[in-house]
Amino acid sequence: MKTVLAFGDSLTWGFDPTGPRRHAPGNRWPVALADALGGRVDVIAEGLNGRTTAFDDHLGDCDRNGARVLPTLLATHKPLDLVIIMLGTNDLKPAVHGQAIAAKQGMAKLVSLVRNHDWALDGATNPGILLMAPPPLCETANPDFAAMFAGKIEESHMLASMYADLADDLECGFFDAATVARTTPLDGIHLDAANTKSIGKALAPVVSLMLGL
Repeated sequence: MKTVLAFGDSLTWGFDPTGPRRHAPGNRWPVALADALGGRVDVIAEGLNGRTTAFDDHLGDCDRNGARVLPTLLATHKPLDLVIIMLGTNDLKPAVHGQAIAAKQGMAKLVSLVRNHDWALDGATNPGILLMAPPPLCETANPDFAAMFAGKIEESHMLASMYADLADDLECGFFDAATVARTTPLDGIHLDAANTKSIGKALAPVVSLMLGL
């Protein structure tokens, strides 16, 4: 069986903005992806609320810096056949960095960490990498989230084109989640159950192709 690591933030964790709570497992995109692939692939979900690509956020009670924790997760779950990375939204917080270019640079760092990891195991090869752009932010009346990402909707719309160019340069796969999902105006950043599930379903043919299924 092939193994895929889904590395992301609250969109991968399954944050439900109607609560706040967590979406039921079947509605989280990593589970929906595994279901759509008919049990032929083990999809490991490693999502964390507030995770960035490669920047510190000291407001959390855990390490949100993706570049710092990814090597440990790669070692924990290897061997892997594919690593899917959907991060960048939290990089746009003014308190973290605030610019889409930083997210692009952070994603490049994560690709480098995957490619330079010690994958030494009998028969193991370096996994493929799929970069996924998160759906852009939208307007919200939620005062906390509106303030947290003040003025960053335009920046969020830049992530997809930047990630597509990066994926082309680094010879990675690419998927734009905005082609099948929209953030909810409940908080302007997260996804309802239908939208997060749709990402997993839409990814299935892309992942199947990359894994040679």
